[in-house]
Amino acid sequence: MNSFTFQNPTKLIFGEGQIEALKNELPVYGKKVLLVYGGGSIKRNGVYDDVMRVLEEIGAEVHELPGVEPNPRVTTAEKGAAICKEQGIDIVLAVGGGSVIDCSKLIASAAKYDGDAWDLVTRKAIPEEALPIGTVLTIAATGSEMNAGSVITNEETQEKYGWGGPQNFPKFSILDPAYTKSVPKDQTVYGIVDMMSHIFEQYFNNAVNTPVQDEMCEGVLRAIIRTAPELMEDPENTELRGTIMFAGTIALNKFLEMGYRGDWGTHNIEHAVSAIYDIPHAGGLAILFPEWMKYNIRKGTRPERFAQLAVNVFGVDPEGKTTEETALEGVGRLRSFWSSIGAPERLADYGIDDKNISLMAEKSSPGAPLGQFAGLEKDEIEAVLQNSL
Repeated sequence: MNSFTFQNPTKLIFGEGQIEALKNELPVYGKKVLLVYGGGSIKRNGVYDDVMRVLEEIGAEVHELPGVEPNPRVTTAEKGAAICKEQGIDIVLAVGGGSVIDCSKLIASAAKYDGDAWDLVTRKAIPEEALPIGTVLTIAATGSEMNAGSVITNEETQEKYGWGGPQNFPKFSILDPAYTKSVPKDQTVYGIVDMMSHIFEQYFNNAVNTPVQDEMCEGVLRAIIRTAPELMEDPENTELRGTIMFAGTIALNKFLEMGYRGDWGTHNIEHAVSAIYDIPHAGGLAILFPEWMKYNIRKGTRPERFAQLAVNVFGVDPEGKTTEETALEGVGRLRSFWSSIGAPERLADYGIDDKNISLMAEKSSPGAPLGQFAGLEKDEIEAVLQNSL
């Protein structure tokens, strides 16, 4: 493995009834709160009432920003930042899933910046400070509750980029598995695909001597694969919800990426797809990742790495098979697993054809090979997209 320094300052508060911890955590940062949430599901499932009860008990002054999109837009973050500046907000409280948290991270940084919020996303400006952020997680998926990353869409330019910095770590995150019991089946499936994809992105790296990291990645993947079908059959089971919720956090809080840098190319391809077509992020990943894997196996990009995944996670028996055959069987089992829980298989499932293949490839990686592990050129990205139609 490579040399590394690791730090994660987020205080994770996990378990049923932990919303009460908000009484102690939030006043540390002040009483003027911007409450950020999405399309209103938190009002239907009672989470909003729980949060507001606690905020009222501690005498918080609450300002609200509802309506954060599934692919959060820079214009929404700008609205939130304007409220923060106008009202002298002390802390941003994100109540929702990864999209709400990602948007809140940009709000918190843009509130301390005089220029356009998009400057921060495109790294034209580096944020030096941000308002503190707290989160109440309601969808298990992105891991944004315990990392410094954020993904934001600019609808006008059809661009979608990841960005972040140390100032974007939430100060605290409250994870109550019961708050995810009302998440619809499709969103539950997308969350499972997303967290598995995060692990895949880290697993495919060029470091050597990473047995501990490999075992951790493979173990979390096996736990998800074992739990997911049971959760599909029993969606209100809090213990199963808790396993998936914790897996989503571990999948992207950098615990699994110490000592190397993962590929992350497939995420960039998907960002380009959903920037143009506004499809669910994990829906795109479910389609693209198996095709990215197959392309690289057949290209000869360290097929032994894919074979290791096939054997250790998907239970492929390598006896009498070539490394490539073992690897491809593992991809087939991944595809079958995701299909069995209801994930999409082809871009055509979203009505996407080959019209914008070249544009999507260009937006995926303008001017440089894509991915730390694979290093795909533009024509290779186009091939992955074409194979995904």
